Amino acid sequence: MIDSHCHLDFPHFDGDRDAVVVRAVLAGVTTVINPGTDLESSRRAVALTERYDNVYAAVGVHPHDASTFGHQTLSELRQLTTHPKVVAIGEIGLDYYRDLSPRAQQRTAFESQLTLAAGLDLPVIIHQRESGTDVMAALRDWAGGGHPGCVLHAFSGDQEMADEAVSLGFYIGVGGPLTWRKPARRLPEIISHLPLNCLVVETDAPYLAPHPHRGKRNEPAYMVLVAERLAQLCSLSLNELSRQVTENTVRLFRLPSAN
Repeated sequence: MIDSHCHLDFPHFDGDRDAVVVRAVLAGVTTVINPGTDLESSRRAVALTERYDNVYAAVGVHPHDASTFGHQTLSELRQLTTHPKVVAIGEIGLDYYRDLSPRAQQRTAFESQLTLAAGLDLPVIIHQRESGTDVMAALRDWAGGGHPGCVLHAFSGDQEMADEAVSLGFYIGVGGPLTWRKPARRLPEIISHLPLNCLVVETDAPYLAPHPHRGKRNEPAYMVLVAERLAQLCSLSLNELSRQVTENTVRLFRLPSAN
């Protein structure tokens, strides 16, 4: 399987990063996509792809850090995409829950990075929290007559948003909250109504650990717990589910393989 969203570069893993990667592989999570959240994080993500054969990077500025975004940022992100293991722009989007950057700046950074992704023919990894209407409006315009790929990471919207995303050819990222005893926003019901070929699985480690690890540091090896719950919802064996979501992730990020 592929962890389609993990912040392996974060300091939470500084003490045991090698062991975390080994545990992931032993658990069957053979590939990790590491999105950046600002320029420095994006640089670290790219550096990790050179340290680990099974790690790929995305580069981008998260809405929390949108106040740092400018023309120089965009230029540096463009330069980082020349690395052969950069497979997406992300994570980018809008966050109206924490509002750590002014919303106008969030929208500017988001739209600029969408334009960058389209120009480079790279898929995007989208962060959306309490901002679904504006996120979908921007993505609707961006998609136009076609797009290079998009995943709504850690999906937290409603059924209508999920259905529109799928109709636009986007993917839905499913993580730890699917396993929680009280999942938010009827998440299991929403996910179970979506076609399997639009789903990818993720950890968002070190955050959003699945049950029974909720509240502790998350890591890629725990993604198996997410896959098991998703397999139950889809009435599939774990092997069948894993094969399909792996194919989806390879297709989205145009990975050479999942090993």
